[in-house]
Amino acid sequence: MTNNPSPIIKPQELLVLKETKTFVLIDARAGKDAKERFAASHLEGAQHADLDSQLADVKPNAADGGRHPLPNFASFSHILAELGITPYSSVVVYDDKNGANSAARFWWMLKSIGHEAVQVLDGGMDAAIKAGYPLSNQEAKGKEQGANAATYPMSEWQLPMADISEVDEATLDAQCLIIDVRETGRYQGEFEPIDLIAGHIPNALNIPFSSNLDREGFFLPPSELREKYEKALKNRKPGQVIVHCGSGVTACHTLLAMAYAGMEIPKLYVGSWSEWSRNGRPMVTK
Repeated sequence: MTNNPSPIIKPQELLVLKETKTFVLIDARAGKDAKERFAASHLEGAQHADLDSQLADVKPNAADGGRHPLPNFASFSHILAELGITPYSSVVVYDDKNGANSAARFWWMLKSIGHEAVQVLDGGMDAAIKAGYPLSNQEAKGKEQGANAATYPMSEWQLPMADISEVDEATLDAQCLIIDVRETGRYQGEFEPIDLIAGHIPNALNIPFSSNLDREGFFLPPSELREKYEKALKNRKPGQVIVHCGSGVTACHTLLAMAYAGMEIPKLYVGSWSEWSRNGRPMVTK
């Protein structure tokens, strides 16, 4: 794997990689029973990274940063060390939601601390199984686990982010673009399965993350993704674009798609709808 690989790796490429290279494989499946499902069966050689306890600093009230705020650096550095990830590691991460769940979030977090050699498995776990990747119920061990594990050096999130105040301003600025990647029904306020209130941020454009994928659940070709997002951005610079979802996780799927298309990564609003809707901000339906 090169120092700066494509952000997407195909299942067939992963099979070849398994036989030729040393890499860290991360299972980022999420949900209440994710650990149990991982323990029962996962791609051979994988370790599990938990969204709630390892990839987020969940607060008692989602009004404080949303449902999945980013962890602090000390915590994340220790987690990476436990997983055996160093600045020189090649990392492949997958989930069971076509990369839209925690795999893209972990990719964004690693990229944001300056880690280049990280890829998301196209099509997710099911695609790897169909390609012939072996399964196991034995968890791999990180190379630096334990008290002597060296922490991963990091000092700041290097990819751009927007906080709730900046989103406030963007709702009134025609030069800015707010992209809501949730499914259309949630955006329009027809239903809300997770958060307390249905609707969307004023001035937000709905581009569901699912539109990044083809009918088989694989990412569209980079050229198609680039054409789609360049049309939506209308010559705006990345700093004028804010991407969000419900809790700052699935939004990373669209940031991943844009990176795969060779575009500069715009701002992530980590708090997303879960924070916005709990802080007395204006909301829109339809």
